[in-house]
Amino acid sequence: MNPHESDVKPAANPSKGWSNWQENLTLIAIALCLAILIRTFIAEPRYIPSDSMLPTLHTGDRLVVEKVSYRFHPPTNGDIIVFQPPAELQKRGYPQDQAFIKRVIGLPGKILKINDGQVYLNDQPLTEDYIAEPANQPFPAVQVPENNFFVMGDNRNDSNDSRYWGFLPRQNIIGRAAFRFWPLDRIGFI
Repeated sequence: MNPHESDVKPAANPSKGWSNWQENLTLIAIALCLAILIRTFIAEPRYIPSDSMLPTLHTGDRLVVEKVSYRFHPPTNGDIIVFQPPAELQKRGYPQDQAFIKRVIGLPGKILKINDGQVYLNDQPLTEDYIAEPANQPFPAVQVPENNFFVMGDNRNDSNDSRYWGFLPRQNIIGRAAFRFWPLDRIGFI
């Protein structure tokens, strides 16, 4: 044994171990706060539970819903939006936290009707190359109230939408479906 060597090992510094734990806990807390802030104010993932948006969205698709753009401008015709159920749906037993997804068809002030499967906005036929098939029931002319929207599923004959429960208040809108991240073979912007 070398005379300068010793069998005694230096004692571990207990404050260094605690410092590492504090640093790790701080990083975890920051990550959780960032995740909560991003999900609450910027974007969140959503799952498509039904066929109401076929052929555009399929059951099981997973999307990113962005929440920023509607703070600067209202939804436009054709936007696919995610929203909390309005009062009429809540009266029918849907919980407030159950999100719906539909396409904006009628903006505030517009007059909408459906005749022979064709949707009309202000008596002009709406071009809809995204629907599964035309609606099989007529719908009388209605004017969309201020701060409300008329929404429909792309699968018109299998969609619980504004034709059945009325207008969607703007304050119920969570955000716009922006990007499909699953399944991988259909990944892309919506």
